[in-house]
Amino acid sequence: MSRSRRFPEPRALARLVRLPAALTVLGDSLAGAAAAGRLREPRVWALPVASACLYWAGMALNDYADRDLDAVERPERPLPSGDVTPGQALAVATGLTAAGVTVAGLAGGGRTARVATALAGTVWAYDLVLKPTPLAPLGMAVNRGLDVLLGAGDRPGAAVLPAAAMAVHTYGVTALSRGEVHGTRPGVAAGSLACTLAGAVLAACPARTAPVTARGRVGELAAGAFAGAFATTVGWAQARALADPGAGPVRAATGTGIRGMIPLQSALLSRYGAVGTACALSAGAPATARAARAVSVT
Repeated sequence: MSRSRRFPEPRALARLVRLPAALTVLGDSLAGAAAAGRLREPRVWALPVASACLYWAGMALNDYADRDLDAVERPERPLPSGDVTPGQALAVATGLTAAGVTVAGLAGGGRTARVATALAGTVWAYDLVLKPTPLAPLGMAVNRGLDVLLGAGDRPGAAVLPAAAMAVHTYGVTALSRGEVHGTRPGVAAGSLACTLAGAVLAACPARTAPVTARGRVGELAAGAFAGAFATTVGWAQARALADPGAGPVRAATGTGIRGMIPLQSALLSRYGAVGTACALSAGAPATARAARAVSVT
């Protein structure tokens, strides 16, 4: 059987969907659930699976949509290298999209299924329509915000702040990522850094909905620590891209920004008192960094 027609090898599929990058979305719906007071609901813990499926679907669809451009700029990617065919990439994206929406519906009911359907629609719109346009960063920010709202159930208003924090950082990372091949302008790098700092401030703001208890104080301190680690690590990489906006520093800052989603999510979880969950989530950050050396997250 020819190379182009056989089923893709596992490593090729991992590269297609940016397998380790899914670790950076697991905390989205959990942060939304924490803000809405839903972390004690057992089915909520299945929502990160839905998020991962939709994220992987978006990555596969991204390579399908960019296959001609990648043949020139990134010939090592799965489609231009012949490791995955366009039809296979589209099938993977379709299957993962269906799986993500189904899992969300089973875990959260009709309202959550509708949010997941909206998220799936914006993912496909981003990859097939918005990505080459100036609206691309906004489209990706909407995706990330909806992923947070996925965990809020019938209380979406309670999760607006964590959704905004994740969305504003995502906007900056996406704007910067557009210069991974040819470099970017200093203004774009500065804007990305500003978005990261704004996300950190939002995450570190105390959630004063009731008198502060000892547990609440611990959560505030943990939120500040995670937000500080996020701002320092991601901000430093973006500052280097600002000083040298060439392709290499921009690509490095983009990868750091993607991995930085985890401490930002941990800060948001801590803000709503879920410090244990935040610490468990943050333990995945080193694993993501190690895995990214084998399979790129960008």
